[in-house]
Amino acid sequence: MDQNADADRADQVLITDVLLRDGLQIEPATMPTVDKIRLAHGLLAAGLKSLEVGSFVNPAKVPQMADTDQVLTAVRPATEAALHTLVFNERGAHRAISAGARQVRFVVSATDGHSRSNAGVGTGEALNRLEPCAQLLQAEGIEIEACVATAFVCPFDGQTDVRRVLEAARRLAEMGARVMHLADTIGAAGPTHIRRTVSAVRETLPGLPIGLHLHNTYGMASANAWEGIQLGVRRFDAALGGIGGCPFAPGAAGNIATDDLVNMLHNAGIDTGIDVTRLTAVRDDLRSALGRPLESALSSVPATPVLLRAA
Repeated sequence: MDQNADADRADQVLITDVLLRDGLQIEPATMPTVDKIRLAHGLLAAGLKSLEVGSFVNPAKVPQMADTDQVLTAVRPATEAALHTLVFNERGAHRAISAGARQVRFVVSATDGHSRSNAGVGTGEALNRLEPCAQLLQAEGIEIEACVATAFVCPFDGQTDVRRVLEAARRLAEMGARVMHLADTIGAAGPTHIRRTVSAVRETLPGLPIGLHLHNTYGMASANAWEGIQLGVRRFDAALGGIGGCPFAPGAAGNIATDDLVNMLHNAGIDTGIDVTRLTAVRDDLRSALGRPLESALSSVPATPVLLRAA
């Protein structure tokens, strides 16, 4: 499904729910495959048009992602929505192809410190080993999106030099990435960071859609999302209930919550195509599956706001 056709309209936002990948990858217990599949179907029924359903990584390092191929295979026949999986190397690319993936994401850290922690090599080498992956995937007609991690602040290297973000983004675009996501991996960015980096990437890669992948470690995710809206960003990653984080980034906390983001956007008159009543039911299912409270603001209140429900 070509998500570029209708995305980036001023009155509409495309949310990719990353619950099944970024949301679950840091959980101490592995969620059963059947639960993941049920949650995926629930999100799709609520109107999500784009999901991250897992990543093709070493299951010894991220055991929660060991069943990505099973989840993708089970969910794909029932939907035309974009079902993204992460790929970091050729082995992952081959696994994605074997599982029938139609959309993949490359993730590369803008900083060497996080890249070594997350991918085992520096940024340059991580980019180099993705080039043959891009060739493999494009030969199969698989759509590629890209995400530059630690695009604003790095837990190892501090504030990220914009020039490193631009170099990574330029290389990824040359590999065929059709969308460039910028990640606040540890949730330490503020609106000034967002404006500076988004503006620089847009100037360097005009015409390439930009997305934001935000975390809420310091409570700034909503402010950063709103800054992105003012800059014309119309693609956001979010995780239902606000769960998640990066196991290779010390201090990284949950993603911006899908339910909270939808609340903000609907109150601002911006369409998401998401049915809030159904989304709330999936959130309740998630809470039961995890057996603990969630992190989103809306998950702690007894009812959905009237304005949000009406939107």
